[in-house]
Amino acid sequence: MSREAPYLQIADALRARIKAGEWAVGEKLPSRAQLAAEYGVGRNVTQRAMDRLIIEGLLEGRAGSGTYVRRPRERMRMVRSHHRERRGTSPFRSDMAEHGRNGTWESHSQARTPAPEHIADRLAISPGDLCVVTRYEFLADGRPVQLSRSWEPMAITDGTPVVLPEAGPLAGAGVVERMRSIGVTVDTAVEIPRPARATQEEANLLGIALGDLVLHIERTYYDTGGRPVETADITVPDARWEVAYEFGIDRPPGSRETPPGG
Repeated sequence: MSREAPYLQIADALRARIKAGEWAVGEKLPSRAQLAAEYGVGRNVTQRAMDRLIIEGLLEGRAGSGTYVRRPRERMRMVRSHHRERRGTSPFRSDMAEHGRNGTWESHSQARTPAPEHIADRLAISPGDLCVVTRYEFLADGRPVQLSRSWEPMAITDGTPVVLPEAGPLAGAGVVERMRSIGVTVDTAVEIPRPARATQEEANLLGIALGDLVLHIERTYYDTGGRPVETADITVPDARWEVAYEFGIDRPPGSRETPPGG
């Protein structure tokens, strides 16, 4: 006998039936009472099984109506790479263009914001030092797909045309291009990805459910002297994005590439 929890066994059985086409996309499943009777288990067992398949994205619950087979989620691949910072335009807009989407965003910046301790630590400044903080909601064809909150020390940008990321001659150009325009060369980005569950605020902004899987990416840009010039917290919904990291491999000077099997 399987040692797997009963609700997981029922979830496996329902998943197999859905994939076999027993219920089409948009079709309503039998009630949990009917399924409980069919499988000889309690209603709470079938409810937990259906809840699991809702989390996986195979089913969706409709208030007052029942549970239906959900249209498969469309996940795009987000490639995190140094190449995306060398395109001379917004990395997000370029990423969306590669997927055939129109990438836009809404933002709100607030200057002269004191840095909280954890942000000051990431930017190697003192707590309370003034920053520009910008909140972003990124959209693909008008649909929210990503959130970000960015912090930049005003000691670097104050008095320059690029003090506000979304205003001035390089509005929306991205951190690398904006910093380059004021003589600051960004050559390193460090990212720390952490899986998490969506907060209520994140769920509301992204149009997902409270507790859905998200990826939090803590990103910090450094200039050639190792000084942090910007740090951001990026929220990526797992249902819409598959995140991949690309790394270049340096070859020794004068070396020739060896063909596979050579």
